[in-house]
Amino acid sequence: MKKDQMPSGRRMVLRIAAALGATTTVGLFTVDRAAPPGAPAPTARPTSPPGTHTAAKPAPAPAAGPVAGPRQAPSAYRLQPMTAYAPPRFRRALPPVRQRPFLRVSGTGNTMVLTFDDGPDPRYTPAILTTLRHHGVRAMFFVCGEMAVRHPDLLRRMAEDGHVVGNHSWSHPLIPKLPPSRIRRELGSTSDVIERTLGSAPLWYRAPFGAWNRLSFEIGAELGMEPLAWTVDTLDWKEPGTSTIVRRVLDGAGPGVVVLSHDAGGDRSQTVRALRTYLPRLVDEGYHITVPRR
Repeated sequence: MKKDQMPSGRRMVLRIAAALGATTTVGLFTVDRAAPPGAPAPTARPTSPPGTHTAAKPAPAPAAGPVAGPRQAPSAYRLQPMTAYAPPRFRRALPPVRQRPFLRVSGTGNTMVLTFDDGPDPRYTPAILTTLRHHGVRAMFFVCGEMAVRHPDLLRRMAEDGHVVGNHSWSHPLIPKLPPSRIRRELGSTSDVIERTLGSAPLWYRAPFGAWNRLSFEIGAELGMEPLAWTVDTLDWKEPGTSTIVRRVLDGAGPGVVVLSHDAGGDRSQTVRALRTYLPRLVDEGYHITVPRR
């Protein structure tokens, strides 16, 4: 054998290693890590096939936030390094660090997403869940840890009905005003409560008041979560009246739209009544109310 020839067994090992090294993960999202200024708004993919419709940009407005709850405990949630021991098939890949949140979803036909923040609240969340179940649609609930730890039964009901439970921080603070350690506690403690209650950590998070910063994107990604904002803000936290909330949803309806409402943080009876009115209209108009997938 010539010295520059390689035994067949060794060649086979190197070929396998090269093939594994070339394998890449196919993303489920249509936004780059660093989108240039003026680029189209980020889009998450729903459970239905992707589409190309561009929805209107949102006009973020502050939400009321949840009522005062129990003090935040130190987070037991684990920021696991990539080298942590676990069978490879059970190790969840971390998402990339975004520079801005997803604002809408992409999908064929009239795909929309309904989201509810600040709960769960036993005064309003059950009625919202009942309406969603009646019409056979799924939604997203971005919960605050101090509310979730007091009402784990509502978290379980959300999951049992097929809704997505997301992270909305522990106490609804203004994230950009916090040091990194506090942001980790706010997000980590809430993920910990959700994981203990439902058996899996949340895959999505939303910054209170829609106020994001670099640290929130980095820490959210470390916790395995993607950021989701909204396209249409009902401003229901201002209690503008049931008919006004209905009009805002129906006027803003369109493919890819993400609607922001609240199921806690104040009197949400208008939100409950508005959902009972606009949801059947959306369904009758052919809108597919769904949730984004990962």
